Amino acid sequence: MLENERIEKKFAGLAIERVELDGSFSGYASLFGEVDLGKDVIAPGAFAASIRKRGVSGIRMLWQHDANEPIGIWTRINEDRRGLYVEGRLTTGVTRGREVLELMRAGAIDGLSIGFRTVKARADGAGVRRILEADLWEISVVTFPMLPSARVGQVKALHPIDAVLAVSLRAAARRIRA
Repeated sequence: MLENERIEKKFAGLAIERVELDGSFSGYASLFGEVDLGKDVIAPGAFAASIRKRGVSGIRMLWQHDANEPIGIWTRINEDRRGLYVEGRLTTGVTRGREVLELMRAGAIDGLSIGFRTVKARADGAGVRRILEADLWEISVVTFPMLPSARVGQVKALHPIDAVLAVSLRAAARRIRA
């Protein structure tokens, strides 16, 4: 990153209904055409070039924008007519991933936030900045969202039979090791 470039962060709401046992969830990290609390609005297509360039694996899932705290992986990131749709999975093998999973399941954490560098923007007469192109670096799970209307559409729930199977497999693995 060049000295005069800076990473910007924009927060979006995340409504948690259910979280799968493996930590999977999905929703919108940003919504197009809506002014956030920082007086920015993301234009449709703003992330397209960045997603093509970086790919899903090149965009990190962080805790509170802390580069020292990756908490999972994004498995799908794409723009649709509504906004920036994401699917991800918390890494429950690390302490922070397990903590975030429990906080999400309890409803204590409900925010998503995008970390990006503005490539192209235009100001309107009302003091709103329209972001036309953004280089997306990361999407974080956060405490306080800046775009309250962005919501998770679905947080997947593990089917009961799958949960029983998972418990049975763990018990069988313990017997084999013993």
